[in-house]
Amino acid sequence: MRKLYTVIFYLTLPFVLLRLYWRGFKAPEYRRRWLERLGFYPRQSAQNVVWFHCVSVGEAEAAFPLLRLMQAEHPQQRFLVTTTTPTGSARVRAVLDTQVEHVYLPYDLPLVLQRFFRHFRPKMAVFMEKEIWPNLFAACAEQQIPLFVINARLSERSARSYQKIPALIKPALECINQIATQTEADRLRFMEIGADAGRVAVLGNIKFDLSIDDSVIAAGQLLKQQFAERFVWILASTHQDEEARLLPVYARLKKQIPQLLLVIAPRHPERFTAVKNICREQGLNVVMRSDNKAVAALADIYIADSMGELKMLYAAADVAFVGGSLVPVGGHNVLEPALIGVPVLFGPQMFNFAEIAERILAEQAAVQCATPDAIGAAVLQIQADTDFRDKLTAKAKAFVLRNQGATRRIADMLSHALR
Repeated sequence: MRKLYTVIFYLTLPFVLLRLYWRGFKAPEYRRRWLERLGFYPRQSAQNVVWFHCVSVGEAEAAFPLLRLMQAEHPQQRFLVTTTTPTGSARVRAVLDTQVEHVYLPYDLPLVLQRFFRHFRPKMAVFMEKEIWPNLFAACAEQQIPLFVINARLSERSARSYQKIPALIKPALECINQIATQTEADRLRFMEIGADAGRVAVLGNIKFDLSIDDSVIAAGQLLKQQFAERFVWILASTHQDEEARLLPVYARLKKQIPQLLLVIAPRHPERFTAVKNICREQGLNVVMRSDNKAVAALADIYIADSMGELKMLYAAADVAFVGGSLVPVGGHNVLEPALIGVPVLFGPQMFNFAEIAERILAEQAAVQCATPDAIGAAVLQIQADTDFRDKLTAKAKAFVLRNQGATRRIADMLSHALR
């Protein structure tokens, strides 16, 4: 089955590269460094590295505390971090800079992987969440490279998809030394798709192990002052169609909350201009963060056309809607605004964060809204009822703090394997 998968991948490679080129029209970074995806590197890099793979921004942000802990406890060890997306790459470079080696993940093709493994000679591979690559995992096993999947999660939808191709997935799972899942439900799903029960353990979710620097909070409060202390509603990590569905809600709320300011932080930078145009088409006064202009009293929308500042933006907000949840994307991390102390709202599409969503709702520490109108009603309630707002934020912060500790457990597992 893996041979057939490989043949199909080789045949589709020209179309994969063409797609990179096409995506480059909106996001030029997709056209850069594409040779890394084929296993070609312009300079010599460190070898015998501990290799972490983080698909994009969310996985990278979650991995940073673990990486820092591993670096502190293994100061002589060199680390490699791969990503799949340019936004993830930019975040790794911004946070870790020269502290780690960094390239894009190589395509899952034998010749490409041979070049990658020869160049970096990894001594351990650590994959975040649920990435399963048949050829790559087989190469790790053939070269006796310990392979771990950490913070692993598997939705019912993904499990059903993997169960359709057991001849491809089960051998890949057999190459993994240990799968550290977020929850018991994730552990059971990995076993359902073929993982050995002895290699799957629940170690918790490292996304709970957040830390917010005082400087980030201070910067957010300073930005809040620049907003002239207006009531700030942030739409965070939004995807296509979410802004268009929520802008009419903003227009209605503005009549009841005249001082309302809407901050929009799109998930992907290639959408910054499109979001600005959507807002202006509806007659709204837009200020872009990159313009470095004061937010006048007449401004309606503040678009955060920047990367890596979401925590600071949360600290400047009075209520947060976490995007990717009104459209079938699966949601994004609600724990950051919860820890910062801003009331959290999200939509019905939270299948990528189902366990966290279920638990935070059970604690009455966030509000899930089925429709844009329901989101507007929740914003209005939070603005009008300070007691409700304070209880919501206190419960949310306590929820995050109570569930921390997975980073330490996973670091101990990895460190034991490095001995």
